[in-house]
This record gives sequence, structure tokens and C-alpha cells, in this order.
Amino acid sequence: MKKWAISALVYLFVIVGGYYVYASFSETESHNETNTAHDQEVEGNHGQEHEENADNHSGESEVTPSLEVENGELIITLKDLDGNPVSDLEVNHEKLLHLIVVSNNLKEYQHLHPQTNEPGVFKVPHSLPAGEYKAFVDIKPTGKTYEVTPIPFMVGEHHNEHEGDSLTVDTELTKEAGGHTVKLLPSSLKVNEDIQLTFDLGGEIPEQYLGALGHVVILDEKGENYIHVHPLDGNKPVFATKFKEPGVYKIWAEFKFNGQVFVYPYVVEIK
Repeated sequence: MKKWAISALVYLFVIVGGYYVYASFSETESHNETNTAHDQEVEGNHGQEHEENADNHSGESEVTPSLEVENGELIITLKDLDGNPVSDLEVNHEKLLHLIVVSNNLKEYQHLHPQTNEPGVFKVPHSLPAGEYKAFVDIKPTGKTYEVTPIPFMVGEHHNEHEGDSLTVDTELTKEAGGHTVKLLPSSLKVNEDIQLTFDLGGEIPEQYLGALGHVVILDEKGENYIHVHPLDGNKPVFATKFKEPGVYKIWAEFKFNGQVFVYPYVVEIK
């Protein structure tokens, strides 16, 4: 009887012990497989993030614009990295090339549309007074990377007077031009926030201008960081943007009334 009981207990311990060994081994394998799958997922996410970052930071522009002032015209020349003319551009808001020109103190502003009759060369007459300016060539080259950067140039003799004036932040964001009053209502003036710039036109409905209800150009105080935004909705003067750095910025809003385009400038501080 005792021998039978001892044998039964030994057998039971063997079975139970074997089960625990198997369970422990299976759990370890499962844990390893889970970690492996997690590592692969993390690695895949990092790869995807890297690809997205690569897309967002395309590196060196493959098109270089230059500007010359000659015989009352602004002449824009587009070349690729090998010095060849670039003429294959996508139509962007009804134009191949938008040229934004501002004076160094950001008081003078013009939105021009040069025309081309030879590969990579665009020309437009100008009425700029003598002074120092920056030009921003806004294009979409087909199949090439491009980033808008300021091109400094001068009209007439050099004048330093008032060139260093700093911008004064507006205390009231209501502007009038051509008998039309436009009020800017920003959803926020904070850095790194998705901001909606809503323009109150006093019940007026502007005409379509270059395929949109309006256009907004933004520059930082130094005239280096260029932002060109269009309405979120085709029927409402609401624009979306984001400021990546704090500081003082100037906003030019363009609306067309009765066949004429008017510009409404605002100076805001982003904190």
C-alpha cells in the first residue's frame, strides 16, 4: 500500500513538474515572438517616419531663380543645378509664376505675374520706386524640388533712409482700401498652433481672383520666411496657416472687388 502511494505521488510530481516546464518554455517563446513582432513594428514605424521626413525635407532646391532689373522690367531666369533653363512648370492658381516683391522695410508690396517667351525666362514691367527690395519667385517645377527663398535686388540708386525701420504691431486689425473694409479675425496668435485667419468683409462677397476667393502672403519681420496661403473653402475668406517661430509678421490679404484687386496689410506678433 505504501509503495503504491509513493509511486503515485512520484508520478504526480513528474506530471505536474513536466507541465510547469512546458508552460514556462511556451510562455518564454510567446514573449520572444511578441517582442520580435513589436521590434519589427517599431522598426517599420521608424522607417515610415524617416520616409515622411525625407519627403518633408527634400533638401537642396533643384531650381535656382535669379532676377535682373533692366529697361523698366524685372527679368526672372530659372535654371536647374546644371545651369540649364527650366521651363516645365505647373500652372498654379492660373499662372506659371507668381512674383511677390516687397521693400526691405516691408512697406512696399506688389504681386506680379511675369510672362515668358523663351525657355526659363520671365519678364514683367515694374513701377517700383528707387530702393532695396526682396523678390519671392513662387513656382511649381514639374518633377523638381523647389523652395521659395528671398532674392535681394535694388532699383535705382541705393537709399538707406528708413530701410531699417522695424514693424509696428497693429492694435486694431481692421483695414480699409478702395472703399472696402476688411477685418482680420485670427483664431490664435500662438506659435506652433494650427491657426485660421478669418477675414470679415462686412457682408461683401469678393470676386474670384486667380482661381480663389482671395490670397494671403505672410513674411516675418526680416523678410526671410515666406508663406503663401489660399482659402480653406472656395466660398469663405478663411485661411489656414502655422507659425513655426515666434516674432513679428506682416500679413497681406488680397481681395478683388469690382474688377480691381486691393491689398489689406496687417502686422501681428506671434508669441
